[in-house]
Amino acid sequence: MHFGSGVPTVGVDALTDKDFLLDVREDDEWQAGHAAGALHIPMSDFVARIGELTEAAPQDARVNVICRSGGRSAQVTMYLAQQGIDAVNVDGGMQAWEAAGRPVVDDGGRPGTVA
Repeated sequence: MHFGSGVPTVGVDALTDKDFLLDVREDDEWQAGHAAGALHIPMSDFVARIGELTEAAPQDARVNVICRSGGRSAQVTMYLAQQGIDAVNVDGGMQAWEAAGRPVVDDGGRPGTVA
């Protein structure tokens, strides 16, 4: 899924373990499986909880925003850019993450699935 030139994107293959990842999927999706080390703030709560992001994100790091397929994360990426935050949408979301063989874990750290 591509969102035109207005939304900066990055491919899963360009991300490293050191990159900051923000997962904006809903709680049930997160619990089924997510990237280890990602910060979880559901899109439905995002504006009210943006302080959690500004506290957790490294000062000079780009925020890589991910959801299931890229739609919700594109919206959050656009919002963050309007706030002056360096953010990019992860192209293809967690579906692309899983397809690339990247680890997906559940809340207990066991292998998870993308819901």
